[in-house]
Amino acid sequence: MGELGHHVRVNRDIEPRLLRAFTAVADELHFTRAAARLYVAQQALSRDVRRLERELGAELFVRTTRQVALTAAGERLLPYARRVLQAQDDLAAAFSGAEQRPLLVDVSAPVSTGSQVLAEARRRIGPETELVARFHSGLAGAAAELLAGRLDVSFGRARGLDPAVLARLDHRLIRYERIAVVLREDHPLARLEEIPLSALAGETLYAAAGNDTTTEWTDLAAQLFAGRGIAMAEPFPEIDGDEEFIRVVTKRRWSVLASEVFTHLPGAVLRPLTEPVPLSPVSVVWRKGLSHPGLDALHAAARALATASGWLHRPPGAWLPHPEAGAMMIRD
Repeated sequence: MGELGHHVRVNRDIEPRLLRAFTAVADELHFTRAAARLYVAQQALSRDVRRLERELGAELFVRTTRQVALTAAGERLLPYARRVLQAQDDLAAAFSGAEQRPLLVDVSAPVSTGSQVLAEARRRIGPETELVARFHSGLAGAAAELLAGRLDVSFGRARGLDPAVLARLDHRLIRYERIAVVLREDHPLARLEEIPLSALAGETLYAAAGNDTTTEWTDLAAQLFAGRGIAMAEPFPEIDGDEEFIRVVTKRRWSVLASEVFTHLPGAVLRPLTEPVPLSPVSVVWRKGLSHPGLDALHAAARALATASGWLHRPPGAWLPHPEAGAMMIRD
C-alpha cells in the first residue's frame, strides 16, 4: 500500500461506517476500546479498518503487540474523515424534526481544564448550538449524573472511576495536568518556585478525603503520598463552591494538593511539585451513544488546545497513578 491518494483510484462512495471505525481507533489508539465505544465486535472493527485501507490504497495504522499508532496516511485522513462524519451528523439533525437541545457540560470549577475547553468550543459553534456549564466538584459525582442522563459531558481522571461505571461511559485523554500544592504565603516552603516531593515529608495535605464526589482525586493523592511521609488531612464533608472552599481552607489553615489549573486562594501560593514531576491525567468523559454538534466542538477544542499548549507532553520520569502508569508502560 502507498501514501493516501498517491496514484490510487479512490472509491468515491466510501461508507461512513468505515470512517467511524477509523476515527474511533484513531481516538483510542486501541482496537478493543474502539470496538467497545462503537458497540461492535473487535473482529468487525478490524475488518472495517482493513477494508478502508484497501479502498484508499494506504495503511492507516502501525500495529504491534504493544502499540497502535497512526501512519502518515492516517494522520492525513483523520481531519477529512471527521468533516465527512460531521456533515453526515448535521444532515441527520437537519431532517430529524427535533430542535437541538442544549448540551450540559460539567467543567468541575470555573478555573479548570474543562472551563478552558468549554470556552474554546463556544468560539467554534454556531448560534443554534448551546453549551450549558455545570460545576460538579469531582468526576465521581459527575459520572452518576452522566449515567442518570442529567448531564452529558464532564472532565476528570477517568481511570480513577470504578471500572463498572467507566465501562458505561466513553472517554478520551486530553491533558496531563501537573500536580501542585497550595501553601500559605508564610509557609517555609512557599519561597521555593518548585517543591520536591521529598520536602513534603511530615506535611499534612487536604485532598478531598470524605467527599464522595471526588474519590478519583483522593485515590490519586493516596498513591502519591504512599511511602513519602505525607499525611492525608482528616475526612471533611463536600465543600460546595469556590467561596466556601476558600473560607474553609483559610479557616483550617490547610495545605492543599491541587493541579496547575486551580482557583486562586487569598494569602496562598500555588507551587508545582517535582522530583519526580507528578501528573494527573484529565479526560473528556461523555455518555455512550451521545451524538451532538456541541460534543464534536468540545473534542475539536480539546485537540486544538492540546496541540497549541503541549497538554499531552509527559516530562521524562514523570509520575502517574495506577492504572494509568501501567497503560503508559505498555504504550511507550
